[in-house]
Amino acid sequence: MTKNFYAALFFITTSISALAQLKSPTEFIPSYGKQISYYHQVEDYFKYLTENSKLIKKQQYGLTNEQRDLNVYFISSPENLENLEQIRNNNLASIGLSTAKNAAVEDKIIVWLSFNVHGNEFAGTESAMTVAYELLNPSNETSKQWLKNTVVVLDPCINPDGYSRYGNWLREISGKKTHPGLYDREHMEVWPGGRYNHYLFDLNRDWAWQTQAESQQRLKLYNQWMPQVHTDVHEMSYNSPYFFPPAAEPLHEFIEQYQKDFHNVLGKNISQKFDKQNWMYNTRERFDLFYPSYGDTYPTYNGAVGLTLEQGGIGAGREVTMENGTNVTIKDRLTHHATAVLTVVESAASQKEVLLKGFRDFHANARKKAKGIYNTYVLKSNAKVEQLAELLKKNDIEFSYADASASASGFHYQNKKIESFKIEPNDLLIKADQPRSVLAQVLFEPNQKLNDSLSYDITAWALPLAYGIEGYAVKNALALKTKSSIEIVPKTIPESVYAFYVPWNSRVSAQVVSALHQASIKVRSAMKKAVFGTLTIEPGGLIISRADNPKIADFEKTVSEIIKIKSDYSFISTGFSTNSKDIGGENFVLLKAPKILMLSGKGIVSTEFGANWHYLDEVIKYPVSIVETANFNRVKLYNYNTLILSDGSYDFSDDQKRQIDDWIKNGGKVIAMSNAISLFQDREGYALSMFASKEDKEKSEKEQREIELKKRFLDFEGSERREISGTIPGAIIENKLDKTYPMAFGLGNTYFSLKTNERSFSLLKNAINVAYIPKNFLSYGFVGNDIKKKLPETVSFAVDRRGDGNVIYMMDNPLFRGFWENGILLFSNSLFLIN
Repeated sequence: MTKNFYAALFFITTSISALAQLKSPTEFIPSYGKQISYYHQVEDYFKYLTENSKLIKKQQYGLTNEQRDLNVYFISSPENLENLEQIRNNNLASIGLSTAKNAAVEDKIIVWLSFNVHGNEFAGTESAMTVAYELLNPSNETSKQWLKNTVVVLDPCINPDGYSRYGNWLREISGKKTHPGLYDREHMEVWPGGRYNHYLFDLNRDWAWQTQAESQQRLKLYNQWMPQVHTDVHEMSYNSPYFFPPAAEPLHEFIEQYQKDFHNVLGKNISQKFDKQNWMYNTRERFDLFYPSYGDTYPTYNGAVGLTLEQGGIGAGREVTMENGTNVTIKDRLTHHATAVLTVVESAASQKEVLLKGFRDFHANARKKAKGIYNTYVLKSNAKVEQLAELLKKNDIEFSYADASASASGFHYQNKKIESFKIEPNDLLIKADQPRSVLAQVLFEPNQKLNDSLSYDITAWALPLAYGIEGYAVKNALALKTKSSIEIVPKTIPESVYAFYVPWNSRVSAQVVSALHQASIKVRSAMKKAVFGTLTIEPGGLIISRADNPKIADFEKTVSEIIKIKSDYSFISTGFSTNSKDIGGENFVLLKAPKILMLSGKGIVSTEFGANWHYLDEVIKYPVSIVETANFNRVKLYNYNTLILSDGSYDFSDDQKRQIDDWIKNGGKVIAMSNAISLFQDREGYALSMFASKEDKEKSEKEQREIELKKRFLDFEGSERREISGTIPGAIIENKLDKTYPMAFGLGNTYFSLKTNERSFSLLKNAINVAYIPKNFLSYGFVGNDIKKKLPETVSFAVDRRGDGNVIYMMDNPLFRGFWENGILLFSNSLFLIN
């Protein structure tokens, strides 16, 4: 009995002792602060914390493409963790997103901390472990006080795939000693780098668009919590001093004073901590709050105080010598981050009432009066509305469909004029008066006010133009009968079908033809409008006929099962048209199934390659062979009929170029994007030339010489702002279309291209100029004055027919960041409809 009693007492006392102590990251991970931690070590440490502290709770919210866990950790007092779900509901109820309010549970401030959205900025994740430890440390009485009225949501690694790619590489090439000199290989990251996720997307540009699995899963959880403060932890060039708020201009006009005020509070509080340590820092430079898809702006437009923290560290490896002669180590980087992040938590806890009031007023004020000048956005019924509705759902933006007709007047996105128009049943309606009011307005406002043209990112993103949907912004609220969804009537398929028809008008059309090709089902495409009784087939429309597929058993069932994802499909009982465009005639071209080769590797822009890969692998789920450029000589090019050259520099030998030339002449198709087009520029046999004539070239060179002469009299101070006159960081530019050519099918009357580079080519001779910028073109966003003068009558997309093959020139990237929906259709046209 006595023996058992002492054994029990020993167990209890040792358990209490264990709870009273907590291992720091340095004690848990032997190489912490000296070498990057493996992702499993990060997870192991947080598992240890959750098992040994009552102040932390784990929630797995998803998986990456490479099947790594995505986790958040809730850190607060035991009482708060016990009431976590009610705290969440109370918070949502305060802004009209829940009715489950419980007054017995006190309101808390919610602070969300996001680390390592860019995988090679690894000091973020390293610092997350120190931040968690300091918040949980039983001997830290100060942090206990913060957690009484604060719930911290800590995401230690937003991008585990990128972090692991970088970490595995750094571990593999590291020796026993650090090499702070600039030319050691640990400072020269190899392609594609660890910055990006599996598909090489920049997750920090994907918050609003949610094209990636990580973003979709994280934002679903984020929008269930709606924190008051969100901190995005980054690294930048290792020579750069630490950055913390206030943010730089431009600041979006919808940002409220309370958000700016807390930025100033943070600036003062963090600077005091850094001053004591003599650490270098800067504020109000470079990192602005404008583009809506960042980790600081997206929370800001949802009412939080969104902020970025940036530590110098990219390319530093384990240790590097900066230009001032001092060395920066992993320990330095994670310590700076931990200090700044903990100061954010401390500041938020001390400003609880101010932040809660500001957050709630932000939402309440937006409901009372729209921040912009428009109260309703109307999108005309269109096949691409389905994809737009999916985006709105991801962002919890409310919408409805018109269930009656009405007359209205509003700003027409496609011509930038106020026009009268008719609202018809099934038109999509988005009201400014809704819980996500500000975010909805930011995404749909046609003219964003840019109070400083030195922006860090693209400056226009109007969704009606991105999606190729005719749209109107209306100043008044509309009294109109609406419905929550469009009813789709199930089709009854006849026992015998001559042919199926699938309209070519959205990404789903491309998904259908992708599936048909992979099932070895022959498919045709209409070159011109054709009429079969009451059915009109528009250019690009797909025809799947029994005659082309005589060996398919149970033709109707097999085909309908594939095409049912496109709800507007139809069937045809005869091949005889009423306008001389019979199915067996020249109008319906048999499509070739693409056999795709895409090059990767050094010299190619990682994110542009990634956009193409994601489109093929995830959007249309079509097979592609990917080969490193270094192995190009090993490829038998004639095994393929399509070659995709992503943006980048291709160092092909003359022999390799001749090989490609011969392959094109014999029926090969090249899709060359952005800088990849330079492979064909001014080469014999190709139409691509920057100038249409010798006179145009001489005129341009003369103008450039005159500009250089004038620059001699200009001061240095204004040089940076003068340079932006020749730039276009990301603006929407109107393009005229050759609607008769397959590359333009389904795009509408005008194509609005997102232009992110200054490259311009005169309309090409001996080629098909499918999309070009007209005189007096319309534009949205910032376009420098000098570049604006050069853009009229320049080509954006063209097809150069060489022998039996084609070279498709894409001066702009239609797959940019995966969210330009009309660009997805344009690329699909190039891939599937151009034989």
